[in-house]
Amino acid sequence: MKKVAISLFAILLSTSLAMAEDAGCEAFRWPVTREQALFATAPSTPSGATLAVGAAADLALVPAEKAGFAVPPERAPAEGTFGAVASVAVPPEGTIQISLSGEAWVDVIQDGKAVKSSGYSGVKTCPGIRKSVRFKLAAGQATVQFSGARKETLKVAVLAPE
Repeated sequence: MKKVAISLFAILLSTSLAMAEDAGCEAFRWPVTREQALFATAPSTPSGATLAVGAAADLALVPAEKAGFAVPPERAPAEGTFGAVASVAVPPEGTIQISLSGEAWVDVIQDGKAVKSSGYSGVKTCPGIRKSVRFKLAAGQATVQFSGARKETLKVAVLAPE
């Protein structure tokens, strides 16, 4: 009888945890299902690469002091963390959404200046996605800087907002 009760408790606990994880993704201010699908097949991409709007990359990071930031990150990276710089061609609509799989700071640089985000959503209970940040930009080239990551890789999706 005790084994049955323990088994039922384990089933209920795992179901509750799965539901909590699903609810975690629902807690984002906007849907992140596209990112989840893209992250599953994100190709390995080196720092310095061009990120395509509508795609994801498994970005290789380097020690933050070697990342070659165009401007100092808005939040100074802690010692021992990782970063990367990439570029993106901003579409004529101008607004992009950058979603990250893990903890990191993201800055977007255009015309030599950091652009303030126009929206942010972050959830710690969504498997595989930590934050999503929106930026209103001018069409053309922009530099994207990632800093303060604790791991050497970071999945990144660059999308047009839904």
